[in-house]
Amino acid sequence: MPRRPDFSSFTQGFFTVAFWFSTAWVPFSLLEIMLLAGTGCRRAAEAPTTPPTVKAPLAQAAPAWLEDATEAFGVNFAHDVGPVGSYFMPELHGSGAAIFDFDGDGRMDVFLLQNAGTNSTAKHQLFHQESDGRFRDASAGSGLDQTGLGMGVAIGDVDNDGRPDVFITEYDRVRLFHNSGGGKFSDITREAGFDNPHWGMSAAFFDYDRDGWLDLIVVNYVDYSPSMKCPDAQGKPGYCGPSGFPGTIPRLFHNLGARGGAIRFEDVTMNAGLGKLAGPGLGVVCADANGDHWPDLLIANDGHVNWLLINQRNGTFTEEAATRGIAYNEMGAVQANMGIALGDADGDGLFDILVTHLSTETHALWKQDPRGYFQDRTSPARVGVSAWRGTGFGTVFSDLNNDGAPDLLVVNGGIKRLTIDPAPYGKANKDSFWNGYEQRSQIFANDGTGAFTDVSAGNLAFSGTAAVARGLAVGDLNNDGGPDLIVTRIAASARVYRNIAPRGHWLTVRVVEPTLGGRDAYGAEVTIHSGGGRRTVWVNPAQSYLCSNDPRAHFGLGVATRVESITVVWPDGSEEQFAGVAADQIITLGKGSGQPAASGVKPSAGQ
Repeated sequence: MPRRPDFSSFTQGFFTVAFWFSTAWVPFSLLEIMLLAGTGCRRAAEAPTTPPTVKAPLAQAAPAWLEDATEAFGVNFAHDVGPVGSYFMPELHGSGAAIFDFDGDGRMDVFLLQNAGTNSTAKHQLFHQESDGRFRDASAGSGLDQTGLGMGVAIGDVDNDGRPDVFITEYDRVRLFHNSGGGKFSDITREAGFDNPHWGMSAAFFDYDRDGWLDLIVVNYVDYSPSMKCPDAQGKPGYCGPSGFPGTIPRLFHNLGARGGAIRFEDVTMNAGLGKLAGPGLGVVCADANGDHWPDLLIANDGHVNWLLINQRNGTFTEEAATRGIAYNEMGAVQANMGIALGDADGDGLFDILVTHLSTETHALWKQDPRGYFQDRTSPARVGVSAWRGTGFGTVFSDLNNDGAPDLLVVNGGIKRLTIDPAPYGKANKDSFWNGYEQRSQIFANDGTGAFTDVSAGNLAFSGTAAVARGLAVGDLNNDGGPDLIVTRIAASARVYRNIAPRGHWLTVRVVEPTLGGRDAYGAEVTIHSGGGRRTVWVNPAQSYLCSNDPRAHFGLGVATRVESITVVWPDGSEEQFAGVAADQIITLGKGSGQPAASGVKPSAGQ
C-alpha cells in the first residue's frame, strides 16, 4: 500500500497541479486534477478518455533533430503479435530491440524480437551493418531466427571470449544464445543452467560480485491467467492490468565462469535476498547508487513501489528504495512504473532517474542528491509540462545535439482503448483494432541545468505518427557522433531514426577489459573533463524498456574541440586517468593502459 504523504509532499504536489492547471488549453475535470496530483492511479485503471492536453513551451522554428531513415538503412521488420481480439495480455507489452556489434567490425548491428508465438512464421531478425552503412538481414541460419513470445533482450559476453552473446526473455521462458563467431549463435539455455518459467520482461548483465564474469538479473512481471477477462467501464473487452494477478520475483543468476569451456549459471535469487520481492516488474538498470563502487539494482514495478537493491558486497542485496527516496512519487504514492532512463541530467556528476508512467500520471524524474539518495524533482525539471500526454514505456537520456546536456526521449502507447482517438496525425497500425491505443512519442530538450522543454512538435518525423510504441534503443549507428534511435511498435514496423540535429563536438569512448577477452566493461563509470566542466556516463546497455543499447559512452562537447582528460572507474573499483584527446572521434580505452588514480571510494557514513 502507498504510504501516507506528509504535508510537504502534498504541498509540492498541489502547486505542481496548480501550475499545470494554469497553463492548460482546456479546463481539467476534478478527476483529472486528482490523477495529475499523483493520487496513485494504477495501470489497470488507465482512464478511457482523451489524455489531458497541456500547453508547453515549444521550440519555435527550430531545425528537426531526427529523420525517419528506416528504408535508407534497409531495416525491414514488421512486428507480429498474431491474431488479435482475444486480449491476450502479453501481446500488449512486447517487444524490444538490441543495438550491438556482434562481429567486432566496429559497426553497430541490430536485433529485433517478434511476439506472435511458436505457431507463427514470424521470426526474430538480426541485421548486420555493411560497409556502406546499410543493414543486411542476416537472420537466416544465424540461430537467432527463432519464433516465440519475445519480450526483452539483453546483450553480454558471458564467457569472456570477446564476442557478445544474446539473452531473450519471453512470456513463458528465457533463452541464452552463445555467439560462436561468423554470425552464428547457438541456444545453450539448458546447459547453461537457465530456467525461468515466468513472464520475463527486462533483463540486464552486470558483475554483481566483481569476479570478472557477467551475471544476470531477469525482471519478471505477473502470474497471468489468460482465463481472466477484464472488460472496460462500458462492458467491452479490454486488456487486463497487473492488479488482478500475483506479482513474481526477479531472478538473479550468478555466472560460475566458463570452466573447461562450459558456460554455467547458478540461480542465487534466494541466497541473494531477492526471494521475498514479488512484484510486477518491468524495467531495470544496474549502476552504483551509493558510491561504494559496487553495482546496485533499480527495478521499476507496475502499480507497485520501485525497488532499489543495494549491493552488500557479500553476494546479497538489501531493498532500500523507501529510505533513499525513490520508492514513491513526491505525493507518497505509487504509480504505473514502466521504463527507466539513467543519466546525469544536471551535470553534477551523479546519475538521475526518469521512470515512465501512464497518460493519466506524469513521468517522474528523481534527482540524486546527496549521493545515494533521491528526490522527486519532476516539477522543477518541467517533465510534466508537455504538448500532449502519453503512456510511456521505452525512455533514454541521450545528448542528441551534443551540447553537453543529455536530452530525454519517451515512446508512448496506450494500454486501455480511448473512447476518443486522440491521434490527428498519421497512424502506424493498419489494423483498426489498435485505434485508441496509438499515441505519439516525445522529445524533451535539456537546457543544460536539468530542466526540459518539449520539442516534439518540431520533430514530427519522430513524434508525428501515433503508434503503440514500446521499445526505444539508442546508439550511434553510422559512427558520425550523433546518437540514432530505434523504436519498436506493436503490430507495426520498427522504425530507425537518424540524427540530423545541428550538433556540437563529441567524443565516443569504448571501455574494454583486455584480460577478460576484450569485452565491454559493464559497470564502468567514464568521466570526461573538458572546457572547465565534466560529464559522466555509466556503462551498461540495459536501460529503457526491454532493450539493449549501444554499450559505448557518448559525450556531447558543445564548442569544445578537445577533452583535457578522461577518468575511468572500472567495474572492480579501481580508477585510471587517461590523457586528453581531440574531439570528434571514437576511441577505445583498455583497463591497465592508463595512469592509476585514486583507489575505490569508500562509502561515507549513512551510505
